[in-house]
Amino acid sequence: MTMTRIIDASLKLKIWKDTHGQDLAEYALMAGFLAAATGFTLPAVAADIATVLRKVVAVLSDTPPDSAPV
Repeated sequence: MTMTRIIDASLKLKIWKDTHGQDLAEYALMAGFLAAATGFTLPAVAADIATVLRKVVAVLSDTPPDSAPV
């Protein structure tokens, strides 16, 4: 029983310290921020950004692009 708790605690610490994929998440957040900033500063580009994001959401959720929310 005690050994199981020690093993569980060590696994939780390993998972907590794991930073694999952190860079990808940071790049995705930065890309989203840049897209939002561009959309706010250049209203003519905002419609194109919304179209691209709508297509991305449709691909990720397997729904038609016209019905995907942005």
